[in-house]
Amino acid sequence: MNVAETKMMSSGSEVVIVGAGPAGLLLAGDLAEAGIACTVIERRSGESELTRAFAVHARTMEQLDARGLADDLMVTGVRNPVLQFLRIDLSQLPSRYPHVLVTPQYNTERLLLARALAHGAEIQRGCEVVGLHQDDAGVTVEVRAADGTLHTVRSAYVVGADGRNSTVRRSLGLPFPGRSAVRSMMLADVRLAKPPQKPPTVGAVGDAFALIVPFGDGWFRVMAWNREHQASDKAPVDLDEIRNVALRALGSDFGMQDPRWLSRFHSDERQSPRYRVNRAFLVGDAAHVHSPAGGMGLNTSIQDSANLGWKLAAVLRGRAPDALLNTYESERHPVGRKVLRMSGALLRGVLTTPPSLCGVRDFLARTVVQVPRVSRRLAQAISGIDIAYAAPAGAHPLAGKRAPDLPLTDGRRLYEALRGRRFVLAIPADTEVHPTLVAGWGTDVEIVSPKGLTKTTVLVRPDAYIAWATSEQSPERRTGQVRSALTQWCGPEGTNSKNPTSP
Repeated sequence: MNVAETKMMSSGSEVVIVGAGPAGLLLAGDLAEAGIACTVIERRSGESELTRAFAVHARTMEQLDARGLADDLMVTGVRNPVLQFLRIDLSQLPSRYPHVLVTPQYNTERLLLARALAHGAEIQRGCEVVGLHQDDAGVTVEVRAADGTLHTVRSAYVVGADGRNSTVRRSLGLPFPGRSAVRSMMLADVRLAKPPQKPPTVGAVGDAFALIVPFGDGWFRVMAWNREHQASDKAPVDLDEIRNVALRALGSDFGMQDPRWLSRFHSDERQSPRYRVNRAFLVGDAAHVHSPAGGMGLNTSIQDSANLGWKLAAVLRGRAPDALLNTYESERHPVGRKVLRMSGALLRGVLTTPPSLCGVRDFLARTVVQVPRVSRRLAQAISGIDIAYAAPAGAHPLAGKRAPDLPLTDGRRLYEALRGRRFVLAIPADTEVHPTLVAGWGTDVEIVSPKGLTKTTVLVRPDAYIAWATSEQSPERRTGQVRSALTQWCGPEGTNSKNPTSP
C-alpha cells in the first residue's frame, strides 16, 4: 500500500473529502494539482474489484482528457457508438469521443487515485466519518479509525462524496426527498459460453428486462429485472433466475457461467434540495441518485467535482470571493434534476409497459429516434454534451456553453491546454496581442489561438466551459473587456497568493 495511504490523520488539510469514489478522487486530484492540501477519508480499507457503474459518456471523457487521463481509460474498455434499446446514435456527437465507453468503475477509480496521489493528496482508508461541526473559520470532521479510536480533522471546507447514505448530508440535516424507481434489480459479472455477436444486448418484455454488456476482458456485466420476483436487497441472487430472465427478455442466456459477483439492489430517484451549507458541499450520489437507465450516474458525479474543484482552489488561493462557491449549487443542481427526470422517464418506458404493448413501444421509440433532430438532441442530452450553465443577462451567447475542443495554432488542442488546470484565453489567430495582456495574472491564465477564421475571443474556465466571450473587433475596447473579464473571473491583477485565512 502506498505510504500516502497509511499516514496518521493530518490536521493541516484545507479541504476534507469524504469518500474515495470517482467524484471524491477527481476532486482530490484537481485540488492537489492546484496546490491545495486535501485529505480523502474512505470507509473501505482497500480497492473494490466489483462495481455497478460501467458507462463513461462523452462529456466525462472530455473532462478526463482535460486531465490527461482519457487515453489511458480508453484502452481499458469497449467503445459503443450506439446506445442500445432506443438505438440512439452517438457517432455524430461533436466530440473526440462519439461513443459510450464501457469499462468497470474500478478502472476509472484507479486512474483518478494514481493522479490524486501523484499530486500529493492524502488518502485515509479504513476510516469512517461520524460527524462534523462548522464555525465561521472552518470545519471540524470527526473520524473513527479502524481500531475504534476517534480523531478530528480541521479544514476550511468539507465535501461529502460519500454516496446515497451520506454521513455528511445527514450531519448537515439535509433531507433526501424522492421515491423508489425500481426494486430488486439483479447484477452479475459472468462469463458467456456464446457471447452475443453485437453487444451490448438489451431487451424488455414487460415482466422481464435484461442487459448484457462486455467489459472487454472476457467478463460480462448482466443487469436483470424480474417483475414476478421482487425480493429485498439482502435476498440472495440465483444465477438460474438471471438466466431465466435473460431467456424471456433476450431469447437466450448466452451460456452464462462462472459468476464472480452476484448482487441485488433497488434504485431511487432522490435529490438534496441544497448542495452547499456554509463550508460543506455535496457531490455525486450524496447529492443526487437516480435510475441506472442511460448510464448517467458516474458521469454526473464526476462532472459535479469538475465544477467544484477549480472554484474551491480559486477561493482558497485568494483569487476569488467566497460567493463563487454559490455557483456550484446554482449550476449543478439543475443538471442533477434534469438527469433524474430523464433517467426516470427512460426507466419507466422500459419497465412499466404492459407485455402486450412492448412491440408497439419499441416500434414507436425506434421510429422517433430516426428523426435526425430528435436523435441528435437525445444523444447530446444523455452524453452530457448539451450541458450549459446560465449566463448573466446581456452576456455573449457563448457564455456558459461547453467549450469545443478546438485545434490550436501551436499544434495542441484546447483540452490539452486545459491540462494546466487554469483559465485559457482563446484569441483569434490574426489578432495582435500585447505581451503583457495577461501578465498580471501570472500562470493562472494562458493565451492560445485557435486555427481557422474566427472573430470571437473567449475565456475558457478550467472545467472546459466558456466563462466569457466577446466579438468586439476594436483592439482597445477588446483589451479593456479582456482585462475586465480576467479581473472578474481570475481575481485582481497581481493577486497570486493563498488566502491567509484558510487553516
